[in-house]
Amino acid sequence: MRVYLSGEIHTDWREQIVAGADGLSVVFDAPVTDHAASDDCGVAILGAEPDKFWHDRKGAMVNAIRTRTGIEAADVVVVRFGEKYKQWNAAFDAGYAAALGKPVITLHPPEHDHALKEVDAAALAVAREPGQVVQILRYVLEGTLPR
Repeated sequence: MRVYLSGEIHTDWREQIVAGADGLSVVFDAPVTDHAASDDCGVAILGAEPDKFWHDRKGAMVNAIRTRTGIEAADVVVVRFGEKYKQWNAAFDAGYAAALGKPVITLHPPEHDHALKEVDAAALAVAREPGQVVQILRYVLEGTLPR
């Protein structure tokens, strides 16, 4: 199974899922989580932009190649909405995955329930902790419940 891990990049939730899924037949993909590299990839590769809007746009377009490819290749897409920042890009990723018919698992604290109600309605599961995502993957792949 190929799983794309989208969303918040400021905590170790991805590492928790990857470690918890050790032994499962899962391949993980994700966006570049080095914030500076992600912001500056467009200008680093395609040339400088004096206007910050075009600087950001170049980066967004280069990152979109990776993101779209990862989501399109995924069997399941996990989208994490963190507590500190608004992840507008994560909401876009969830919508893109849903439009492609990909199973989506959202991962966020209860305080985001209202703001994410439409995103959660498109998801097949709403998890609160990375461990719950691992349990879902284990159940889907092996049919076993948590011990």
